[in-house]
Amino acid sequence: MKKTIAIVANSSWNIYNFRQPLIKQLKLAGYRVLVIAPVDEYIHYLNDSYFTRHIPLHFLAAQRRNPLWDLLLLWELYRIYRREQPDMALHFTIKPNIYGSLAARWAGVASIPTVTGLGYAFLHNGLLGQLARRLYRLAFVGVACALFHNEDDRRLFVREGLIAEGRSRTVAGSGVNTNHFRPLPQPDTDKFVFLFIGRLLHDKGIREFAAAARRLRRLAPRAECWVVGQLNLEYPAAVTQQELVQWIEEQHIRYLGATRDVRPYIKQAHALVLPSYREGLPRAILEAMAMGKPIVTTDAAGCRETVEPGRNGFLVPIRDDVALAEAMLQLYHLSEAEQQAMSEYSRHKVLRQFDEKIVVEAYLEICGKALARQEREKAALPVKG
Repeated sequence: MKKTIAIVANSSWNIYNFRQPLIKQLKLAGYRVLVIAPVDEYIHYLNDSYFTRHIPLHFLAAQRRNPLWDLLLLWELYRIYRREQPDMALHFTIKPNIYGSLAARWAGVASIPTVTGLGYAFLHNGLLGQLARRLYRLAFVGVACALFHNEDDRRLFVREGLIAEGRSRTVAGSGVNTNHFRPLPQPDTDKFVFLFIGRLLHDKGIREFAAAARRLRRLAPRAECWVVGQLNLEYPAAVTQQELVQWIEEQHIRYLGATRDVRPYIKQAHALVLPSYREGLPRAILEAMAMGKPIVTTDAAGCRETVEPGRNGFLVPIRDDVALAEAMLQLYHLSEAEQQAMSEYSRHKVLRQFDEKIVVEAYLEICGKALARQEREKAALPVKG
């Protein structure tokens, strides 16, 4: 009889952008797949995902901080697990990791959470950070295995007693489709484009990028600094409208808005810059690497894994716009041959470490072992009567 695996995330957007290769390979491996996530405009993924069931979540709002809604989400997930009885639940993103893991344990369903990043509440000291740690510690009791997108996050959870060493493992992010993101001919231009892709949040280092762009205007006349990303005003660490307007008016950056397809912008760029304070494993960097772009990023969790300094880019300290500008200037002054060598090594590194096929194979192996262990434990139980 086919086993059923539930994939739980905080949005259909997340399923569309990150989980489709896993869904496809799980079905090819003989599993039934049940997706549990809120419905948004990306629910159209179902059009091309045959024999996938989708159960909408009504009480999951990623940015809502209302304990009552969280309790309703916990109850909703518990009822779904009791009704559907999947053999395994794979949880992605913060609230599914916490409340999904709790609900799965109470419903008798094995679960594997994936910590894709620690989130604002966890990273900032105070009551929210303490509460997040207590919830993770409670939720991760009894999970089959907890997966992490980088070693720093895994070690942090082990060190703080949130998960046991033997029940934790690192996977290479969500992976990247290296056929979809591949090197393309660069437009013939005398400009040197540094590209930032990400939500306009201070934690992403957008303020440092704007400050570095201001410095570069004096030192690198051919340089342009482009920003592609969404303005999330409701987020605690969001850039204000006034800041963004000032950067644009002073021509420190060119803001190009949000987009569903970053490839045309990466194609025109000479380098991807992400001065983030901490990441899970930044997808924007992996996509740029797959398209053969050098990287300038921070020596921070989740970012440092992507760069071998001098081989495919440079690492700088967090919150240091001077060091960031110096690294960008160093890349700007490299010869064409040196830049090409970095481009080729970025592509080589992503193929070797971060291709989505590598990630999917890891999930299939982990799920297979967890389900086999579950069968052995059931067989070892004494027969009643």
